[in-house]
Amino acid sequence: MENESTFPEPQAAIAIPAADNTVSEPDTHDNAVSSAVPWSWTKKVAFRFALVYFVLYAFPFPIGVLPFTETLGSYYDLPWRVIASWVARHLLHLSYPLSFAPTGSGDTTYSWVLNLIYLVLAIAGCVIWSVLDRKRRNYDRLHNWLRLYVRVYVGAIMMSYGAYKVIQSQFPPPPLSRLVQPYGESSPMGLLWTFMGNSYTYNLFTGGAEIVGGALLLIPPLATLGALITIAVMGNVFILNMSYDVPVKLFSFNAIVMAAFIALPDAGRLLNVFVLNEPTQPAPPRPLFQRVRLNDAMRWLQLLLLVVFLSFSLFQSWQQFISFRTAAVPSEIRGIWTVHDFTFDGQPRPPSMSDARRWQRVIFEYTRSVGVQFMDAPFERYGMQLDPTLRDLKLVARDDPNWKGHLNYELPEPQLMLLKGELDGHQVEMKLQRKDLSEFRLLNRGFHWISEAPFNR
Repeated sequence: MENESTFPEPQAAIAIPAADNTVSEPDTHDNAVSSAVPWSWTKKVAFRFALVYFVLYAFPFPIGVLPFTETLGSYYDLPWRVIASWVARHLLHLSYPLSFAPTGSGDTTYSWVLNLIYLVLAIAGCVIWSVLDRKRRNYDRLHNWLRLYVRVYVGAIMMSYGAYKVIQSQFPPPPLSRLVQPYGESSPMGLLWTFMGNSYTYNLFTGGAEIVGGALLLIPPLATLGALITIAVMGNVFILNMSYDVPVKLFSFNAIVMAAFIALPDAGRLLNVFVLNEPTQPAPPRPLFQRVRLNDAMRWLQLLLLVVFLSFSLFQSWQQFISFRTAAVPSEIRGIWTVHDFTFDGQPRPPSMSDARRWQRVIFEYTRSVGVQFMDAPFERYGMQLDPTLRDLKLVARDDPNWKGHLNYELPEPQLMLLKGELDGHQVEMKLQRKDLSEFRLLNRGFHWISEAPFNR
């Protein structure tokens, strides 16, 4: 989706004067000066909309993200499925039912319909709130709480994003099938996954930036810096998602909006420093409580959440990384095998690009599937049951429940394989040669400090 982050140590962070939720006033001070500053009408309306929308979008966080709360968090989604299905059928008049099966996509029809519902509810809530609460001068306290909630939410997500890159479980090295797949047959998303997975260094860089941005969001004095880093990092992610059709467009855009909301209170100070070249004042106190001790406790709680979220994200990423390794086939058969001799129902089938049945390559990489490239170029992946002891393969077609295959393999030499058995009722025999992976330019080019000419192939 990587083992060490570079964000400041919590002990060092505590020594920095808090600018997000601490006050220097006595315990009983009510921050009257800050509370007396009225907000403009537009600012109050924008805040009401933001609060309703952000809470709808992020809730029930942190339930579902904290360890051992995943099942509880899934229950919250059930009523939304009912509401979204009704809206899709009766208001949007979609011709197909919503699917809730987990596919790894964040841009399913259900996701879009649900986000539309959030927007409509946020607008309605904002209108009703504005009518009922017209005399409110400001929402300073409520804004501080909302900003805290959004900071923790975005920070946890960013650290999770980063953990899956730092340990390289989101973008693993390119699978063997990619090495023989023509560029033109790759999807845009597949091309991006190959690009990212081919460089652990780049995974480490991008994942480290995401972890740093997320961690700083949970350190109150550095939250604005964390928001700026998050905007930059997620801006790049959003453009990649849009450019390569990665189905995480909705979430990456919402993450950018939330990060901008976190940085917005300091926009004027940032403008003075970076654009107008003018002096600026320190950030004003943003207390959550009237008592200093409670604000101190909240700072410690945020740092504790930082450690919990980062540790849990790294643990989950490591588990996924290990699952990839345990899913690999034994090394004796792992590789790309070229089919030199192919016999079909007793008849030899010489290589011919027009032969839709003859196998050209067989790719063994994972225990539950095998890849087959036919002579006329299509690549198919079959479900596989592997018994290394009996050297037995049972195959099933993913799109045809009636198709079955049963093959036995022998290894007369480490680089030579013999396959014999039945495919869809036909007797087959094959002789295969393992390809040397070092022949692939993508794997053997390496890194060069000195290049007399660009090596662009």
